[in-house]
This record gives sequence, structure tokens and C-alpha cells, in this order.
Amino acid sequence: MTSKWAGRCESCGAWNTLSEEVARPAAAGGLGKAKRKGKGAELVGLAGESERDARLETGITEFDRVCGGGLVSGSALLVGGDPGIGKSTLLLQVAAAVARLGRSAVYISGEEAIAQIRMRGRRLNLSDAPVNLATTTDVREIVATLSTDPPPALAIIDSIQTMYIDTLESAPGTVGQVRASAQELIRIAKANGTAVILVGHVTKEGQIAGPRVLEHMVDTVLYFEGERGHQFRILRAVKNRFGASDEIGVFEMTDRGLSEVPNPSALFLANRAEQVSGAAVFAGIEGTRPVLLEIQALISPTSFSTPRRAVVGWDSGRLAMVLAVLEARCGVALAGKDVYLNVAGGLRIAEPAADLAVAAALLSSLADRPVPADTVVFGEIGLAGEVRMVSQADLRLKEAAKLGFTRAFIPGGLKQRQQSLDVREMQRLSDLVDHFSD
Repeated sequence: MTSKWAGRCESCGAWNTLSEEVARPAAAGGLGKAKRKGKGAELVGLAGESERDARLETGITEFDRVCGGGLVSGSALLVGGDPGIGKSTLLLQVAAAVARLGRSAVYISGEEAIAQIRMRGRRLNLSDAPVNLATTTDVREIVATLSTDPPPALAIIDSIQTMYIDTLESAPGTVGQVRASAQELIRIAKANGTAVILVGHVTKEGQIAGPRVLEHMVDTVLYFEGERGHQFRILRAVKNRFGASDEIGVFEMTDRGLSEVPNPSALFLANRAEQVSGAAVFAGIEGTRPVLLEIQALISPTSFSTPRRAVVGWDSGRLAMVLAVLEARCGVALAGKDVYLNVAGGLRIAEPAADLAVAAALLSSLADRPVPADTVVFGEIGLAGEVRMVSQADLRLKEAAKLGFTRAFIPGGLKQRQQSLDVREMQRLSDLVDHFSD
């Protein structure tokens, strides 16, 4: 809040995001001198019996997994993603799946006409689904629509940045309008028991546009991710009051919409070249699901004074740390070489367990010696050059054995092992360096 015009917000540093809101006259005497006193809230104990929130399973397994087992009645979900990534396609399929279960589903768009939504429905073979459509940007009309008896089980608002409340003089999409519109829609969801899904636009940095408080107001925040050059799409939960966060659902974009990928590991490894240096298979964990994917590295002599460090799908700071440990603790000369790192398939990973797989891919490229095709790698690397154990190692190895892998490079100290895997423990990063120098 500022008393005068400013081009840049002092809190978040964003430009051109401040909007003017006309203050309404307060009651005489203010809140402290109001004639009517507030009614005290009823206090209850932490222990006690409460009705369990009913789950609405859509039948789309990957979507239900990310939501924690289905949509919770009266919950508010926020779905964000890049333009054209498939948010509207996914949510129209969700609405159709709910409607085919005999539950009322409402799809309200502030960006498309009815004819455009029906055209997408015909392309996705959803025309027979009894989904109720509407196009409006007035929150008052939406609240009246959702206040029917009985209320709809699911309401999708596409998008929250196009909605407005006429009591505010600012334009749709401004901070005040987004906050007020979301608050009113969340209120009607809690009151009627309708699961409301809000679609949110994102900025060029990948964050949901509008006030940050929007993500605090809703119960669940989902991000729809993917690379334009890949057919894979990842639905990732970054906040979930009713389930595990960091859970993912994997979809494949086809000409008939988004199809589920029940076994993403097999799909991510489908086109893997087995005898190529600079590639290592990483056994990762996304939420509660083990996922195997390929990490590719390429090291080449540089023609610049400052070598390039290009990373796709991983943290560039983490790569710099692994390179520093390789050079300082293991004597691997990388200062005069360009380094390129890529996570195949378009998936973005963030867990430190990928450190050892990245190091294996780098050493493989540097020595021009392929990592054995039947080997998976995982482990966290410390600054002293030690390899640390990571969580759920047994689940990672079980997934690797299921997909036919027979060997694994892992940190030392694992108590339980898969009998079908030949496990080689790496106490220090130098043990992995010795493997490629033999």
C-alpha cells in the first residue's frame, strides 16, 4: 500500500502492478466504536470427531492423484501454466468426466465464446458429456449461477484474471479485482460445497499473475508444466491442504487431447540410446511416485574466455556446485570446457538425489565412456566430496528392477536391497571418478 503513485511495488519489485482503489467510507466511529458488538466465535478442542471431507473422483487417475485422491467438496483449486500448455483442455476433460458420473459440472469462461468451447469439445470427443457452459466475467452473475439448489458439484472459472466485481472501479486483472473476485468465489464454494477450480495466468517468470495472496487463499495450487517441443505435460501440486504436495501427474498431448501416462518411467526412457556417452539414468521420486528418467551431459572445449554452462530441466546453481566438487575434490579439470546438461523428456527435477547421476553423465561425456545401459544412479553430493543417502532408496531400486535394470550406483549405508540388482556403493565422489578412469 502506498499513498502516491509508484511505478514499482516496494514489496515484490514488480513493475506496473499497483492500481488505485477508492476507499469506501467507514462506519461512524470506526470498528472500535461501532454500536454492534461482534459475536464471539465458538471454540472447540483439537480432539474430536468431524465428518470426513467427501472426495469427488473424476475418473482421470493422474488428476485425482495430484489432488490427493479426488476433489474435496467446498475446496478451491488454482491451476496455472504457460499460455497454450493445455490448461483449458485438461479442465474441460475434467468437467466432462465429472458430468458423465452424473454430477453437475459448470464451465464458465471469460476468454472464449460458447461456440469456441463447443468446437474444442467436438475435437476432444466430449460433445455427449452434459457439461453446463456459460461465458461471463461478472462475479455477481457467477455467484448467482452457483447458488442454485442443489449447487453444482464442480465449477471451473477460466480465468480469474478476466473476472471483475462492479463495486471496485479498477479494471479486470488488477490486484484488487483478482483478490476480491477470488475471495467471493471461494466464499460461495465453502458455503455451497462446490469444488471451484480457478485458472490463473502466469508471468514470464512462471509465477501466477496477480497478488501472491491468491495462492494463500486457495486450498490447492497446481502448475501445468511442459516443453513446447515435447508431448509430455506434468501437472504438479505445489500446495495441497488435502494431500501430499510435490505430487505429479503425467499426461501426453495428442490430437484428441490429453491422455494419461500410467507408467511415466517407461515413456521417458522409450527413446534412450544405450551406447552413448554422457547419459545416465536417474531414479527419482516425484511426490509419492518413483520416476526413472535420463540425464544427458555434453562437455566440449570452449572457444570463449568464460566457458558456457547451459542447463535445461535442473538447477543451474546445483550444476555449478557439482562441477566445483569434481574439480576441487577429485582433480577433474573442467575450467576450460563448455558444459551442457539436459533432462530428457521435458521434466523438471529439483531433488538433490540427482547429484550423483549428473556427475556420472558429466564423467561419462568427459571420458567418452558410456554408463552401462542397465545401470541406474542416485545420491546426493556434499561439498566435501562425500555421497549422502537419500530418502526412499528402496522404492527407487524397486522401480528400477521392475523396468529391467540390473545394476545401481548408490550411496553407502542402504540396509535393504533388491535381490535382483547388483548394487555398487559410492562412499565418495572419487569412487565414481575411479570407475570411469579404470
